[in-house]
Amino acid sequence: MAVVDILMPRMGESVMEGTIIKWIKNVGEEVEEEEAIIEVATDKVDTDIPSPFKGKLIEQLVQEGDVVPVGNPIGKLETEAVEKPTNSEQSTPKESIEPPKVTVPNQTAKTEAISMASPAPSATPLPQTTSGRFYSPLVLNIARKEGIDMVELDTIPGSGKEGRVTKKDILNHLASRSQETPPTQATPELPSKKTDNSSIEGPIKPESILFSSEPEPVKTPALGSYSGAYDILEMNRTRKIIAERMLDSKRISPHVTSFVEADVTNIVYWRNRWKQHFKDKENTALTFTPIFIEAVVKAIKDYPMVNVSVDGDRIIVKKDINVGMAVALPDGNLIVPVIRNADQLNIVGLTTKVNDLARRARAGKLGPEDLEGGTYTVTNVGSFGNAMGTPILVQPQVGIMALGAVVKKPAVIETPHGDTIGIRHMMFLSHSYDHRVVDGSLGGMFVRRVADHLERFDLDRKV
Repeated sequence: MAVVDILMPRMGESVMEGTIIKWIKNVGEEVEEEEAIIEVATDKVDTDIPSPFKGKLIEQLVQEGDVVPVGNPIGKLETEAVEKPTNSEQSTPKESIEPPKVTVPNQTAKTEAISMASPAPSATPLPQTTSGRFYSPLVLNIARKEGIDMVELDTIPGSGKEGRVTKKDILNHLASRSQETPPTQATPELPSKKTDNSSIEGPIKPESILFSSEPEPVKTPALGSYSGAYDILEMNRTRKIIAERMLDSKRISPHVTSFVEADVTNIVYWRNRWKQHFKDKENTALTFTPIFIEAVVKAIKDYPMVNVSVDGDRIIVKKDINVGMAVALPDGNLIVPVIRNADQLNIVGLTTKVNDLARRARAGKLGPEDLEGGTYTVTNVGSFGNAMGTPILVQPQVGIMALGAVVKKPAVIETPHGDTIGIRHMMFLSHSYDHRVVDGSLGGMFVRRVADHLERFDLDRKV
């Protein structure tokens, strides 16, 4: 029998740690290969970690509530499902043989995080409550800052899984408490008058866009209002991570953006003709997004050097075309699920995949495998009525395209009998790219090729 480590897997390209929610298996219990043994939460998803082998769980190295960096051991498994040592290895004393490291599924050998220099945070255990109720590190951190003791925390009703208190629950409690009792804490030093609301709250990124409907606006209670001239808002943990990733992406990649306007009239007419038939046949809505993604995939095939990543002074050309689609969640945070092997899907497959990922993203039901492996990203700024945008790259990708709003415009139409003016459905495409490896000519030709594929859309195409 061999003893192997169970490691904390990577839950997404920008996720560097996970919070232990609960152990599904206890010490001494037998587990099957791929059977869930522990439940873990990250800033993006809640998921179960499967066992890498069949065997017996002999040790739990972390406790519920611990924050564990990616790659750290979380438990030990006794198993026979590892390679047996050779004769020469068998003669070596047992103490000198290091137990083999086992990688949990969905963890890659190298974390492609945007932050190249920041070390992973150390695990921080949560205090135990007298009620035995579980609280996430974020909820406990807010409680500490606001002076909420464990007795008061236990009285807050939870809307999360198994009655857990979420960030929204505790913020709502703080808002109601502040209305009933004026704060007694000393007023902290005010920032300079040059600080305005936009610098406090942080900018809204253009890629935080849903592909279907606009998300509900998020109301964040103010942590303190002093003179009445402004409020100070506390960034939540996810927003802090997003801010860090965006800054890192700007530091790593020199961004350049090229713009093209495309005539998508044929696509609008074709969709209007087929959307009801598609709904009846496939039981899902036919939107513009999968049609646009299909054109992007075709252009990637024409210009494969935009489907790359950079590793030092090496360019990694990706064979798979995995398209990330930026989705804004109901709480205002951003997530980018990935359509794997998008070049192998027809319009029905792309539509089904797009709708499924968007639905599960909003419901918080994405798995780690839904967030990994993206090679190019698309974001729909047109959902907010924006004509165009300059999106920020998702590292380590070198290209991202923003889809603008489709609007009716007068345009020159070439006919066999001469030019004429007509009403056409037009949209802007914005292609941001890493100028280290994508020159202006390639970046410009790529977005022009996407527009060409959109404008040549076949009106007689069948679903």
